[in-house]
Amino acid sequence: MAAKEPLVITAKDEMRKWSRKMRSQGKSIGLVPTMGYLHQGHLSLIQEAHKHSHLIVVSIYVNPGQFSPSEDLSTYPSDFHGDMLKLKSVPGGVDVVFCPKNLYDYNNDSDEKQKNKNGNENLGAGGGDGNGVVSCVEEKGSGHETWVRVERLEKGLCGRSRPVFFRGVATIVTKLFHIVEPDVAVFGKKDYQQWRIIQRMVRDLDFAIEILGSEITRDSNGLALSSRNVHLSPEERQKALSISRSLSKAKAAAKEGQVKCRELKDSAILTITQAGGRIDYAEIVDQENLKSVEEIKGPVVFCIAAWFGKVRLIDNMEIDI
Repeated sequence: MAAKEPLVITAKDEMRKWSRKMRSQGKSIGLVPTMGYLHQGHLSLIQEAHKHSHLIVVSIYVNPGQFSPSEDLSTYPSDFHGDMLKLKSVPGGVDVVFCPKNLYDYNNDSDEKQKNKNGNENLGAGGGDGNGVVSCVEEKGSGHETWVRVERLEKGLCGRSRPVFFRGVATIVTKLFHIVEPDVAVFGKKDYQQWRIIQRMVRDLDFAIEILGSEITRDSNGLALSSRNVHLSPEERQKALSISRSLSKAKAAAKEGQVKCRELKDSAILTITQAGGRIDYAEIVDQENLKSVEEIKGPVVFCIAAWFGKVRLIDNMEIDI
């Protein structure tokens, strides 16, 4: 059987028109949002979406709204041709690849753009995170000034060191939901906090969309798949295995009755730092509300972010005892 050739759509109106036509025919739509440079983890999300919908839309968009100017937007890997080949290989295929050029381009008049560029007037009304940190969207003065925030869930874990990140994620996902109008959307649990934030946003804002979390895909030695792994040297890649190993060790210890979180976290931190990693955070939190716990009494998730060289990696493991 020949590989399925996805329809490539770049315009918002065309994407919305396609979705509405399909839904008028009684077809359900599953959305898998990505930033491209696809790997097997992304393909597993598509396979999960196939179980819940008739048609599949994969979005490829590197969102400047979730990066601050000091982060790795300019070096985020991309390979559209390679992505298309991978999408064709997925059993059942992909119906549409939505790859807009700029979802923050509103064709503002030149005066508006000049005001934002010179004076950043839009920032004075609440731009950035409230502490002077802005996203790449605001830095470039696009005129965009409406943001979606899930105020409590965004504060901990990755939100501490990346203060504009989840605001940018929630906003771009909202935009994609309005454009694609899916029935189902699938997110990977590797970005655990992101998955929970999108779930909460959909609940609170009454989106008629089912949010599914798909399990982490790992390579054969346990490293969680990530587009950023391409930036790891062979030596750093080997050292980064300490993250998944420390999580597995903590889960096994909890199953054996070690439920004091301080000891579990200290052990993981020691394992990773001895391997050459720099810890951003190591937290054991409630699976639903993401609040830190001191003792495991119910379902928790152990979340870790660590740097190896210039690459920041995140991983987690659910623990149910």
